[in-house]
Amino acid sequence: MAERGTQPPHLRDMRFIDLPFVMRNEKAAYSHPWSEGHFRTSLKGRDVCALVSLEDVVVGHGILSAGAGEAHVLNLCVHPDFQGRGLGKVLLLHLIEQAKARKATSLFLEVRASNHIAAALYDRSGFNEIGRRPNYYPSDHGREDALVMAKELL
Repeated sequence: MAERGTQPPHLRDMRFIDLPFVMRNEKAAYSHPWSEGHFRTSLKGRDVCALVSLEDVVVGHGILSAGAGEAHVLNLCVHPDFQGRGLGKVLLLHLIEQAKARKATSLFLEVRASNHIAAALYDRSGFNEIGRRPNYYPSDHGREDALVMAKELL
């Protein structure tokens, strides 16, 4: 992907028509990406499905599920060419606000144990590690643990 200009990031709701761009970013960022079917299910349901773009180019996305007083970040992705610019934080803060708007008092997520950059973002954003899910994620070498993180939204 080519370098983009200096316009600020733009957040908006994801639509079905965006799925080719979402899948491009997902496949570029992850060795074991979500399927298009996962995104379609989220779009059809009540999940918050958000996009971040720069100069009309979709560069990242986030999915949030909320209900019964809690919320879960299901997916947070920024295309590798655009990582390190604070776009993951923009998406995460948006999802936190969406969780609050849905009256969630706790927000949870899982992150690969090896994804130190993402875990640091979550830590800086007020999440705490509350547990570990052994063998949660597929990896190129079998399975990988997930760190379970939570943030109180009171």
